[in-house]
Amino acid sequence: MRKSFKKLTVCGKNLKLLKKQTKSSTALVEGKLSKNLKKILKKIVAKDAHEQLAVADAKLGGVIKEKLNLSCIHSPMVTELMRGIRSQIEGLITGLPSREMAAMCLGLAHSLSRYKLKFSPDKVDTMIIQAISLLDDLDKELNNYIMRCREWYGWHFPELGKIITDNLTYCKCVRKVGDRSNFASSDVSDILPEEIEEDVKAAAEISMGTEVSEEDINNIIHLCDQVIEISEYRTQLYDYLKNRMMAIAPNLTVMVGELVGARLIAHAGSLLNLAKHPASTVQLLGAEKALFRALKTKRDTPKFGLIYHASLVGQSNTKNKGKISRMLAAKTALTIRYDALGENTSAEMGAENRLKVETRLRLLEERGIRRISGTGKALAKTDKYQNKSEVKVFDPSGDSTLPVVSKKRKIQEVDEQDTEVAVKAKKFKAEMKEGTAVEDGEPVKKKKKKKDKEKQAEEEMVLSEEFPTSPIIENTEKKKKKKKKMKDEGED
Repeated sequence: MRKSFKKLTVCGKNLKLLKKQTKSSTALVEGKLSKNLKKILKKIVAKDAHEQLAVADAKLGGVIKEKLNLSCIHSPMVTELMRGIRSQIEGLITGLPSREMAAMCLGLAHSLSRYKLKFSPDKVDTMIIQAISLLDDLDKELNNYIMRCREWYGWHFPELGKIITDNLTYCKCVRKVGDRSNFASSDVSDILPEEIEEDVKAAAEISMGTEVSEEDINNIIHLCDQVIEISEYRTQLYDYLKNRMMAIAPNLTVMVGELVGARLIAHAGSLLNLAKHPASTVQLLGAEKALFRALKTKRDTPKFGLIYHASLVGQSNTKNKGKISRMLAAKTALTIRYDALGENTSAEMGAENRLKVETRLRLLEERGIRRISGTGKALAKTDKYQNKSEVKVFDPSGDSTLPVVSKKRKIQEVDEQDTEVAVKAKKFKAEMKEGTAVEDGEPVKKKKKKKDKEKQAEEEMVLSEEFPTSPIIENTEKKKKKKKKMKDEGED
């Protein structure tokens, strides 16, 4: 008992020493002058005030110089000297065994790390990172299980998948009924409404599915049990994530929602790392591949990353999504820094910033953008946009490379005209033979044939050889012939 009591007293003394060491060490880390150090400096260094004091931290040296009026030095030589003292501290300090020295160093290191992290069980963001990762994994597994269950039971009762669209109710219905022949006798009113229940029972009677054994049905029911359990655990995990987000980052949760906020924290690694990012980085978190691809190919960079899934960006039009995401990222960066570095846990700042973004969204939707120059009170004179959807018909004439003819005649019209011309020509020839041809109201004379002309020319030649005429007579005859031709032409 005495030995154990002695050990307890030694442990208590060590704990007190550790607390004192941690207080003094935390003060040194912050660059402050602790009480113990102040006493030591007043007792020891005051005697040798004419010498300089070597300091490892320049900030601490400035504080000592202000309060105690001691000249301090900080240089690379001093850092090397301090490193040598730390490595040989066991030999310099006598009366301390190496085992206790190691335990004290370990305890001091733990206390310093806790102080640097400002450890608090309510401010642990690693829980959020693990929860959102598990939520995504559960969604993937649920989709795979449900797809397998629908495909498996679809061989037995394929019509049920078309009637019941909700996955959870589908699995509950299959688990309760089992074989499709049991639908007629079973009551599924607690799962399905009356109309759908009647449709399911009617489809079960005339189903085209194959018959399966009881062992197959048991395996399908077991799979349905797994789907229902996982979906229930997912809802529980979502509630847990929502509560943790409201405790750690309430303003961020109000701005973008718990799921988007948790994904941003998980992508950055921690809430503190996310607070170090500027608004432009917060806007593009999750779209790094698209950003670097756009920079490499010299194309337009993306306008949003994970922040695209926020409700405010989803409410806006496609035309205003870029503007809203930029403004939302700027306000979100402010709320993240407030949550990470501030001591207040209220969500008032997030609500105010969300209201500002909503008013900006309303202005953009109503086209009420104010002027930048001037008083800033007058509204910009812009016509209200009206979407005019005109249905345009394709013009096939633009596809043809041939020259366009203004007046085209169809093939049938051309054939009809040709036949009419041929008939008229035949009639005119027949009338000419008979001598009853009429043109423009006057009778048409018959034209002399070539043979009559040749005979007349031969007779004239014979007469000219037998009775030669003088040139005067020939001229008179030629004039007579010309006059006759003129008269004939005038009659025609």
